[in-house]
Parts: sequence; structure tokens; C-alpha cells
Amino acid sequence: MKIHVVNPNTTASMTAKIGAAAQAVAAPGTDILAWNPPDGPASIEGFYDEAFAVPGMLRLIREAEAAGVAGHVIACFDDTGLDAARAVAAAPVVGIGEAAFHMASLVAGAFSVVTTLARSIAAIEHNLARYGLAHRCARVRAAEVPVLALEESGSNARQHISAEIGAAIREDRAEAIVLGCAGMADLARALSEEHGVPVVDGVAAAVKLVEGLGALGLRTSKRGGYAFPLPKPFSGCFADDAPR
Repeated sequence: MKIHVVNPNTTASMTAKIGAAAQAVAAPGTDILAWNPPDGPASIEGFYDEAFAVPGMLRLIREAEAAGVAGHVIACFDDTGLDAARAVAAAPVVGIGEAAFHMASLVAGAFSVVTTLARSIAAIEHNLARYGLAHRCARVRAAEVPVLALEESGSNARQHISAEIGAAIREDRAEAIVLGCAGMADLARALSEEHGVPVVDGVAAAVKLVEGLGALGLRTSKRGGYAFPLPKPFSGCFADDAPR
């Protein structure tokens, strides 16, 4: 089985870290293809960045479909472009935010999310409501750590994240923590041991969900909203992205 893990931003070092975290939890026989687009923002921090990340990500989704992958993981916690990706792909597409929320809800009565910057809170709260899990989330917190700081050796990003987890346990009465950024994928196990609660990484959660969907033979429904895009001309720099 091949699973495509797409990092919608253009930071290759983060993609490599995400790919390693995905491969570490993958079942024997599952190969991870970790890709990022060449065009777009270096990190995704808010709605504006998301908009510019989607076209490049969709191109990679189409390439991976042609390569015959069993499924796709969108490795951005905002689940950037998830609906559009499901319209493009026949294979299952799982966003790491949705995967992490569901996994946390299976092991705890209430969970808190610890993300990077406060500007991401609105998108995460919107997704929680959309997925029907807002009532299970005690609070969405920001550690005020820029995404790219997670790639800087010697930064104090981990300490800020850990402090926010401690506050979530004390103040929110959170029984589990969801890490709200794909760039935190390598921190989950150590932070869980440190704080004594389940800490869910969405990359790992999404990989296991895609493996399960593949084992069950489930594909993306092509009735309704996730039907393949209708053929039509696209203009300008998007001419090559026109559905055919």
C-alpha cells in the first residue's frame, strides 16, 4: 500500500519530518510518499496562506492519484483544501485535523487543542463545529509559536507547547491533547509521557485511518459534492489545472 502524505506548504525540511513520522506508524508493507508543492507559502498561518497553498496541493493530489496511491493525507492542521481534494481524488483523503479530533474523542471525554498562533484558532474552531465535535473540545489554545520556529534548532518552541499543554490540563480539565500543527508530529510521544495524558498527532492518526479505509476497500463517493469536477476551460496561470 502506498499513502501520499502532502504537506501543502513549501518547506521541504518539514515535509521530511512529517514523512518520517508517518512512516514510523505505518504498518509493514505501507510506503509513505511525502511531497510538498514547489509553489506557495513557506508555512500556513491563517486563511490567506491557505488560499495560496491549495492549487499546488491539488496538483500533487492528481499526480499521486495517477501513481495509484491507496489514499492521501493532508498534512496541514487546518485541513487545507480538504473538500477540493476529495473532489479530485477517487482514493480516500483524510485531513490531519479531522483525524486527530476523532482519535482524541475515542480516548477521552474532553480534549484541548494546542496549536501554533492565535490566528489559527478561528479555522480550527470552525472545523470542530463542522465535524460535530465542538462539544468534545474544551478549548483551542495557541502556544504563540510560528510554524517555522518548529524547524529551528535551539528554539524554545517545545517549551511553549509543553507549557500550554500543562495549562490545558489544569484550566480546561482536558483529558487529552491534540497537537494543532503537522510540524509538531515528532513531539507527541514525549509530551504524552511528560504530562501523563494522551497526546494525539494528526499525521499519525490520519495515516492509520487511511490504512483502515484502504483495508476496507472504501473510496471517496462520487455522488454529490465530491463528484469529479466538470470539464471546463481555466484561464491564465491555472490553464493546466482545468478538469478534463
